[in-house]
Amino acid sequence: MRALVQRVSEASVSVDGKTVGSIGKGLLVFLAVGRNDEESDINYLVNKITNLRVFYDDEEKFNRSCLDIGGHVLLVSQFTLYADTRKGRRPSFIDAAPPEMAQSLFQTAYAKFQETGLRVEGGKFQAYMMVSLVNDGPVTLMIDSPEKEGSPGR
Repeated sequence: MRALVQRVSEASVSVDGKTVGSIGKGLLVFLAVGRNDEESDINYLVNKITNLRVFYDDEEKFNRSCLDIGGHVLLVSQFTLYADTRKGRRPSFIDAAPPEMAQSLFQTAYAKFQETGLRVEGGKFQAYMMVSLVNDGPVTLMIDSPEKEGSPGR
């Protein structure tokens, strides 16, 4: 599972000109489900993302998490994070999960983010979406679930 996480002061997503999700201060999370992902990948990412210390404390150091500040999460499905652009000019998405599997795991991830107590909004799976955001910082991080602590190479 792969997530592109952006600290935002506000963000929204619309489908067919109608806003389907909107947040204030918090994290915009573009989430991609890979072919080999399972619920343990979701648990890892939700825990990692909600506890990431990317918000300033009183000394302007990254010491507060989204949970600490009572921030919001806007979760948007983004299979293109698994694009392989090494060959040719058209990206390959062979590593992305098939739509049925991806939708199920995405919905599970959404529910797990809600279980944290944070306000969670989301886009619409497999829809053409327009995402608007004000990136705060900017702070943008890429997180892959296979990079769990204790994994080889860590």
